[in-house]
Amino acid sequence: MHAPTPSPSAPAAAVARSRQIAVTSLLALIALGLVWELWLAPVRPGGSWLALKVLPLTLPLAGLLKNRMYTYRWLSLMVWLYAAEGAVRASSDRGLSAWLAGLELLLCIVLFAACTHHIRSRLKAAGKEAIAADAARRAAEGGFPADPVPPPSS
Repeated sequence: MHAPTPSPSAPAAAVARSRQIAVTSLLALIALGLVWELWLAPVRPGGSWLALKVLPLTLPLAGLLKNRMYTYRWLSLMVWLYAAEGAVRASSDRGLSAWLAGLELLLCIVLFAACTHHIRSRLKAAGKEAIAADAARRAAEGGFPADPVPPPSS
């Protein structure tokens, strides 16, 4: 007995959901960096130049909004620089700054998970489409109707 196959819109929904989580967590990471270093717990009173650390995070925002796969791939690597900063400052800073560093680390993990899920979902959906297109092409070349792609065996 085969498990029910998910609807064709299920991969598209997973891709859209992971994209939304990635964009939201990236925006939250940018906002956190600015608020942290300018108002809540700056290194120096009155704000810190350390707020410029969020500038590299603005670069992938356009690629995420345009749904570019390459951006998801390199962002999933770049985010670990911010995760390292969050881990170091969570363990070395005191008070509110340590809590904000923990939040930064959490947002980095969410962003990484969303990026990797997005990449895997898109590749999986593209793979199924490629298999179906190949079967249709072979059927057209052979002059017979195309069979639907069989569900994966368990």
